[in-house]
Amino acid sequence: MALEIERKFQVISADWRAAVRDSQALVQGYLNLEGGGITRVRIAGDSAWLNIKGATRDIVRHEFEYPIPLADAREMLERLAVGPVVEKRRHHVPYGGWLWEVDEFLGANAGLVVAEIELDDPTAVFARPPWVGRELSAEPRFLNIALVHHPYREWTEAERA
Repeated sequence: MALEIERKFQVISADWRAAVRDSQALVQGYLNLEGGGITRVRIAGDSAWLNIKGATRDIVRHEFEYPIPLADAREMLERLAVGPVVEKRRHHVPYGGWLWEVDEFLGANAGLVVAEIELDDPTAVFARPPWVGRELSAEPRFLNIALVHHPYREWTEAERA
């Protein structure tokens, strides 16, 4: 069974930009929002995936991902997505022997920038880059699926802090 072990952090400076290895535009939407699990359709360039995630327990959850035809993904997003799609540019940034993903959100979530690291083990030790601040892993408002319902542009100053 596949597990996702992911930690998310606030990005506090643009210093990461100098180390970007590659970047890609992502568009994703969610097909259901009930039962604690998530079904996501994601398009990255000319590729598309169906992703099924179980409910999150701390920083660990079950995750399954399958490639699907691009035309099917576009139709799913157009006809089946609940709420608007989430648009972002993902940058891969190596740091301290790990690959960090820095997401710059676009559209309704423009201005939000977060960094994620996927781990092999929940207790894995890693160095935090100087361009990340507080951990956001336990804050549900930073989940992509939450941004569908309450986009960053609608957040109050207190929510952004």
